[in-house]
Amino acid sequence: MTTSLDMATADATVPAVAMSGITKRFPGVIANHDVDFEVAVGEVHALLGENGAGKSTLSNVLTGLYHPDGGEIRLAGEVVRIGSPREALARGIGMVHQHFRLVPTFTVAENVMLGHTGRFNRRAAEDRVAEIGEEHGLPVDPSAKIWQLSVGQQQRVEILKALERDARVLILDEPTAVLTPQEAEALFVTLRRMAAGGRSVIFISHKLDEVMAVSDRVTVLRDGTDVGVVEVATTSARDLARLMVGRDVVFNADDGQERASVDADRIVLRVRDLCAADNRGRPALNGVDLDLAAGEIVAVVGVSGNGQRELAEAICGTRRRTGGTVEVDGQPTSGRDPREMIAKGVSHVPEDRLHTGLSPSASIEENLVLKSYRRPPISAGPFVRRRAVRRNAETLIERFGVKTTGPTVSTRLLSGGNVQKVLLAREFSAAPKVLVAASPTRGLDVGAIETVRGLLLDASRSGTAVLLITEELDEALALADRVAVIYEGRIVGVVDRASADLTEIGLLMGGGRPPAEEL
Repeated sequence: MTTSLDMATADATVPAVAMSGITKRFPGVIANHDVDFEVAVGEVHALLGENGAGKSTLSNVLTGLYHPDGGEIRLAGEVVRIGSPREALARGIGMVHQHFRLVPTFTVAENVMLGHTGRFNRRAAEDRVAEIGEEHGLPVDPSAKIWQLSVGQQQRVEILKALERDARVLILDEPTAVLTPQEAEALFVTLRRMAAGGRSVIFISHKLDEVMAVSDRVTVLRDGTDVGVVEVATTSARDLARLMVGRDVVFNADDGQERASVDADRIVLRVRDLCAADNRGRPALNGVDLDLAAGEIVAVVGVSGNGQRELAEAICGTRRRTGGTVEVDGQPTSGRDPREMIAKGVSHVPEDRLHTGLSPSASIEENLVLKSYRRPPISAGPFVRRRAVRRNAETLIERFGVKTTGPTVSTRLLSGGNVQKVLLAREFSAAPKVLVAASPTRGLDVGAIETVRGLLLDASRSGTAVLLITEELDEALALADRVAVIYEGRIVGVVDRASADLTEIGLLMGGGRPPAEEL
């Protein structure tokens, strides 16, 4: 068996990982078809592709979760068969998943050492974790409980777990999804340091600017096959996007798209001193003030867990308000019933699109009328008109470009991008005065992101006020007229898009203050 020690001492001219002709089939689909993927010793290599392109499947083959139906894997030149994640780790391959696999009530040291046999020596474990953290520039208190740490610190713990087991190949799946810009930059420094020390890093991300910033080379997958390997030094984000989707991609509202004309005299959403509690009854919103004008897009940005979800739900009536007021087009609302907000012209695209926003077991056509089945032309008295439901679905499927074999298909069988299109089609077709969109592009590939962003811009051009709640700064700056930063349930700064400063916004997102005057 090739061990991590063998990989550490291997000839640097021999690839650390060489996957050749990898094919993996599932019932009715070929997830990977004859894929070649090679990572050099001391390299940060990005793996790019749209949803369903085969990135996760390829990673799962390398980590032993799936067994390939064809092809071979070489580690440091030796052909191997990886039978399980435990065996992959023994061979020096570690993975940091997008959703951390930590025990919140355990300490950092306990999490890092979890899985080791023998008696647990707390002092020795904490000393070991501190030593690894210092060596790799990943400082974290070994005695702290996981629940006491920030998201960025928790990610460090996941990386320390892999390093403690001497992983020479480290796979990171969407590693910056929950980080501030400063935390992401610190992570990139760590990854470059690890590569310089002879480790190999596989960086899976849909953020093209980050791939360009941290990677040496990029392998692009499309429809389960590899369509190109490029040197970052000789390519651009637009070239990578074109490889991913097979066409040119519009990145933001300034790429030839007309922006909405904002009617500043007509405030259609006015939020004053809004307060609400989280699911555990603890204060989550602490006096939020916001105004949205007709045709305006206001982005609320912040690190996950600072009240974004509660803000969307308190405005839309799905979470009880404990204080404050919300007015829609000058009319007060009670916030006690989401049907009241729907009737007043508020549409909601929730963060959990497939379970909160839609009914996964229902068909596309049924989901598209969930909010309108009581009204004509979908209903006639107490009866639902099935032909009207079908016509409505066929119209919206064509208008919003939902890829499906028909309107009766179960929604849970759709890709993430098409699920989001169904949700947006239902909410947009109501011609809302206010659209609250929470993380509308999370988990989507670059092609689907382009579509969703275009739909949000279309809504603003039609006069809808759009409240965009996102953790993606580039998305906020691409779409919004103004950017508001939320931290611990408060809006701590609002800035016009034209004068936005990434450093200052990043500091506010992390709870700090900008070095100059406040936003």
